[in-house]
This record gives sequence, structure tokens and C-alpha cells, in this order.
Amino acid sequence: MFIASKLLAFATQPLSWAIGLLGLGLLMLPRKHRYGVWCCQGALATMLLVGWLPLPEALLRHLEAQSAAPAPGADLSGFAGVVVLGGALEPSRFWEYPGQVALNAAAERMTAPLALARSYPNLRILFTGGEGELTFKTLSEADRARLFFDAMGLSADRLLMESASRTTFDNAVLSAQLPGVDRQQPWLLLTSAWHMPRSLAVFKKAGWNVTPYPVDFRAGLGTDWLDYSIRQGADKWQVALHEYVGYWAYRLAGRI
Repeated sequence: MFIASKLLAFATQPLSWAIGLLGLGLLMLPRKHRYGVWCCQGALATMLLVGWLPLPEALLRHLEAQSAAPAPGADLSGFAGVVVLGGALEPSRFWEYPGQVALNAAAERMTAPLALARSYPNLRILFTGGEGELTFKTLSEADRARLFFDAMGLSADRLLMESASRTTFDNAVLSAQLPGVDRQQPWLLLTSAWHMPRSLAVFKKAGWNVTPYPVDFRAGLGTDWLDYSIRQGADKWQVALHEYVGYWAYRLAGRI
């Protein structure tokens, strides 16, 4: 499933479709001029459409609206802890040099638990994440997370670290095996809002008593119809398509 997820990450990038169409068109131009031109035109149309933000943001908004966070001011003292899914940390090479904390666009996955920990001194932080790249690096994601939480002053005795998982399914199964973890107790599940529908379904299927705590919203309440950015659009299209396809892949595999 991990290898399949990496292939899926490439296949759900619309710019890779444009590159494929362009390459096919250039190959066909000498002999099949008409079809080659059509492919090149399709590549251009794909690249232009990718940058129109209302479409990918509508897909993300649908995902983000499925799981509501606890109401502002709600008392969370009854929870055993918060399960934090990895995905917010840059690869280990960015940590090794220049030796600083390196967060990516999903940084709220790391900063939100700090706020919860400070508001609720008895709340435990369970971070789950091994290595998200195909080849194992020097520091697992859990190692990097420990460095981050230590730099932020969070006491080590409040941390539970799971460092072998490589997929969301692994997160749910392997976290339950940590010493001192009772998945029947109430836990908060903290991950990106667009990732929450699949994550919540996976954890519940694995027997966890979890309440969603979504962060890292990417769509907001609405989009100006004139918003256009190829860079942002390419990123949001990939996030949305990867998550929709991943959800149905997990469902077909019986993991949710």
C-alpha cells in the first residue's frame, strides 16, 4: 500500500498529465500531425485549467466540511491525549543541515498540539510517523517530531512516539500497540482537515475511540472566481485528488 501511495502521488498531479500529453503530442507530430496537435492543445488546456483555484478548492472544501472540530472553548480535559499524524515535517536532510527545525505547509499539525498541551497539562501527545519517503533517511519522522517538541519545551514524559508507520493504516494499528495506550479511552485525532475523513474512518475501523480535531484548512469558506495561480492550483489539485483516490482505495481494501 505504501508503494502504491507513492505511485498515486505522481498519478494525481495534473501537471504530470500535461507533461504526458505534451510528450505524446511531440512524438506524434511528425507522422500523425492532427493527433499530435490535439495532444499539445490538451496539454496547454490542462496547464491553464490547473491554475483556476475555485475547482480544486471546491473539492478540498467538501473534504474539510465532513469533520467538525470541538467547539471553541469546549472542555477537552476528559480526553486521554491527542493522536498527532505525521506529515508536517520536511525530510531529514533539511534537519541535518543547517540543524534547525523544518516544517512544511501542514505546520499546524505540529503547532496545534503545543497549544493543547499548554491548555491541558494532563493531555498526552501521541505522535505517529515513520518514514514517508521511499528510502529510509537518518531521522525518522518521529525522531524529528521529538526534536521539535523538545525545542518547544514540551516535557518528554508527556510524549508517546510511534516511529514505524508509513501509511495512515499503519498509524492506527501501530499506535494502538504502544505501551500505556488504551484505544478505548477518548482520544483527539489531529491531522489536516482534508485528510480527516480517511484518517477518522481508518482509526474507528481499528477500534479507536477518537474525536476529530482538524487543522491545516486549505479551502476556507469560499473562493473568488477570479483567483488564479498555477503553483497553488497544482498543489491543491494534487492534495484533493490524492485524498479522494486514497479514500476509495482504502475502502476497496477493507481498511475503512
